[in-house]
Amino acid sequence: MPYHVHFNGEKVVPIDEKQTILQASLAAGIPHYHACGGKGECTTCRVLVLQGQEQLTPPTSYERAIKNVKKFPDNVRLACQSFVQGEGVEVRRLIRDETDRYIFIDSNEESTKTVMGERRKLALFFIDIRSFTPFIESNLPFDVIHIMRRIFALFQNAITQYGGEIIDTAGDGLYAVYGLNSSIKKATEAAVLTGLKILADLRIFNNTYMRPYFNHTFEVGIGVHVGKVIVGNVGIGLSNNLTVMGFPVNIAARLQACTKELNNSFVISAIAYRLLRNPPYAVSCSYLNLKGVSNAYEVMLIGKPYENNAEKPLPDTRLS
Repeated sequence: MPYHVHFNGEKVVPIDEKQTILQASLAAGIPHYHACGGKGECTTCRVLVLQGQEQLTPPTSYERAIKNVKKFPDNVRLACQSFVQGEGVEVRRLIRDETDRYIFIDSNEESTKTVMGERRKLALFFIDIRSFTPFIESNLPFDVIHIMRRIFALFQNAITQYGGEIIDTAGDGLYAVYGLNSSIKKATEAAVLTGLKILADLRIFNNTYMRPYFNHTFEVGIGVHVGKVIVGNVGIGLSNNLTVMGFPVNIAARLQACTKELNNSFVISAIAYRLLRNPPYAVSCSYLNLKGVSNAYEVMLIGKPYENNAEKPLPDTRLS
């Protein structure tokens, strides 16, 4: 008994129980990419299942192997490995022209972190360097870049140690996410441990390097929040970076920006703080009026007050 498959935006095609979705689409004249010849050895025939996922046969061993490597969500299937067992199936071809092929295949075929677009609950970590402008204005370009690299290496080491993924850097700050491969509780704990390690490592860096050689010390502002966000790869042939979007990202960024106003180096939302098994001591609880949020936002201060060394030059203790 023949069934039908609705190719979104294209046509409805008949399909026999012994035909794969790929075979049916090709028979109906749809130019369906299948670089490996429909043998389950590539992903060019992949489709997004919009409806009727329960009417498809389970993934074959070939498909499971590829999906495990590529981390495809359950509703992305290989057309060459999928058979239809009933009506109501609607799919969308993901690679429909050469541009799609470049985005989905050529630009990230080597990446094992490809995410096609999904909603995930993640821990969001923002950090920004304080008092960097005075340092820029009073030091040589080489020294500025050298110190920037040292500090960002310090950030990266801590983030990597606790399983974070750096999403973006901008000027003297960056943001990272936690929870791509762990529960939200573990992700939140990892984000907090990262922040505390950075604060401790930065104190050592200031005392052993910045103060003796440059008569300057740095401070940072850290903001952590949790929430459901959209995650996906949009990089095209460059770094193929993950992109994380959504209102919780804006909240985390604003918490980081509020560290100066609150005079505390580490601000975490109360929502995230309550997920911690062994939360660090909170200096105080505060309520912020954030743009786009109707009620005052509860946050916890778990860092240290700023020393304001940008406004007050340190005594000259540089090594002679």
